[in-house]
Amino acid sequence: TREAFQRNPKLVWDWYAWRRELVAQAQPNAAHLALVELERRASGFTLITQNVDGLHQRAGSHDVVELHGNITRVKCFEEGLVVPTWKETDETPPRCPRCGGRLRPDVVWFGEMLPADAIDRAFAASQACNVFFSIGTSTLVHPAAALPFEALQHTAMVVEINPCSTPLTARAHYALRGTAGEVLPDLLRML
Repeated sequence: TREAFQRNPKLVWDWYAWRRELVAQAQPNAAHLALVELERRASGFTLITQNVDGLHQRAGSHDVVELHGNITRVKCFEEGLVVPTWKETDETPPRCPRCGGRLRPDVVWFGEMLPADAIDRAFAASQACNVFFSIGTSTLVHPAAALPFEALQHTAMVVEINPCSTPLTARAHYALRGTAGEVLPDLLRML
């Protein structure tokens, strides 16, 4: 949280540095690769993710809306602006090259609003799509939980891919049970 960062910025920065190392070692899985292929086949494809690991982009996805940010980026705690290039220094966390404020991960912390541009793009894509895939999400946390229902209201076909039922299941046109890594490659082979 912002409060935790204000209380102990070094502890929070170090924890995220450890998470960035883990993310750097992770590789895109079969689901990420299937979504890249789906994007290649479908014009106007937009991928909306709540993940902060950047694996969709590393897999090759292009039009990605990151609702919760990206752990590999940083932004200024004071200004809220993304800092495109930064380097680790003796000071932890490093300072913003523009204003001298502390840098923080470019992720949404509990109690923070989603980035307005990301949520606006996500709602616009949900309203304009013909098919909406809801993949591996509980559809419990708003505003992201509203996106498949927004697509339904605008006459899109909604396909849920999830190991278990969610509040969306009864309203989805298709509810496919299993993990994204299992279901998406099989679904792609059928298309």
